[in-house]
Amino acid sequence: MDDATVEALGMLTQAWETTQRARGRLYDFHQLTGGADRMVGEAVRLLRQAGHHEQADLVEREVQGADVLPGMWTFQIVEAYDDGYHQRFTDVARRVREALAGDRDHIAEAEMKHRRETT
Repeated sequence: MDDATVEALGMLTQAWETTQRARGRLYDFHQLTGGADRMVGEAVRLLRQAGHHEQADLVEREVQGADVLPGMWTFQIVEAYDDGYHQRFTDVARRVREALAGDRDHIAEAEMKHRRETT
């Protein structure tokens, strides 16, 4: 395989790996936001217990269980990313690798490993 193709496939793989990192951040966002929402529920309970019913109602009505984006909870954002952009990118990257490299991945790294082991 020529060097230009190896470089192009390496860049495509690096880009896909970056989307994996972004996907992980979305799961972090999802779990952190869910955890915060559970804490909000506890805060509402504690506000009521302390006799602050008006403030508890405000927090419960405006924050607890609220959409983080219009019409979406965090799990829906994760699902939209997974089922949309990420799946499309994964499929296209696989098709390109199949066409140019027989679906072998990390070709640039494999060549680097081979060069370093033989020198």
